Amino acid sequence: MSLPAAVVSVLFSGAPALADLKLCNRMSYVVEAAIGIDDKAATATRGWFRIDPATCRVVVQGQLTADRVLLNARALGVYGASPIPQNGTDTLCVAQDNFVIAAARQCRAGQTPAQFTQITPTQGDDGNLTAYLAEDSEYDDEQARLAAIQRLLVIAGYDAAPIDGVDGPKTQGALSAFLKSRGLASDIVQSPTFFTAMVDAVQKPSSSGLTWCNDTPHKVMAAVATDDGKVVTSRGWYRVDPGKCLHPDVTGAPKQIYSFAEAVDGDNRTIKVKDKPLNWGGLTQLCTRESTFEINDQGDCANRGLAVTGFVPVDMTSGGKTLRFAMP
Repeated sequence: MSLPAAVVSVLFSGAPALADLKLCNRMSYVVEAAIGIDDKAATATRGWFRIDPATCRVVVQGQLTADRVLLNARALGVYGASPIPQNGTDTLCVAQDNFVIAAARQCRAGQTPAQFTQITPTQGDDGNLTAYLAEDSEYDDEQARLAAIQRLLVIAGYDAAPIDGVDGPKTQGALSAFLKSRGLASDIVQSPTFFTAMVDAVQKPSSSGLTWCNDTPHKVMAAVATDDGKVVTSRGWYRVDPGKCLHPDVTGAPKQIYSFAEAVDGDNRTIKVKDKPLNWGGLTQLCTRESTFEINDQGDCANRGLAVTGFVPVDMTSGGKTLRFAMP
């Protein structure tokens, strides 16, 4: 779930410096960043560095003598489908979990290629180098933090829209209701661990809406579809990490919701158990594709270069449904 190259605010820093390099997040997402260090003939990558909204994190300490510094960033799986695909020009290797890869232009087992963007951080008065991750909204720190709270509240099913970084009674009421329902004290909002607590709470099963929970040791990629009586829209992929739950962003009041999910390995290949793909679906044939998608026309999938995938209808008559993905 990568973020766009354009979100990185880049100002040239000049010659290599005896300084730390830090990344600052002015997005409405909790992100994980990976950096690439390109030094003459060698290119190394390292990640993932988690960075909460309105915070900074040092990713390189001491002297930085690289010819180029590159960046890839992804949103946490709790946000569902990627905000916008990465469109960098350098393809380097990453791993799903924390990693250091010395030769990052030739991927090995357990590593996958990802698009990196060259960045040129700005040098501050203290000599340190800084690069900013930002959205088109151009939030400042305070706005980014509030917009990030609003976004998580909406994912959890609370009415905090629009996600605009502007405070008001609607946002505060939704936040208070969320904290109360999750048994969280009001003063946790000022804690440096607030976003960790909020993400953890959002990932727990909910009594309303659709929840996916991954009880397998594998990463699960899931897709959701909605039928509003006129159009059936399929959307994916959502990453559900092992031991985590996720609420896909289903809006409005669809007449029917459908679900499909499959377990994949570190190279995003389908896991098989006794020669059968480990997936959770049904007989309703809908269109998907390998990369992130939102498809409104479900006809003639194959001839349009799309995959045909079997979804299962989800019974939402009780107002909420938790689908648990487990090993057979």
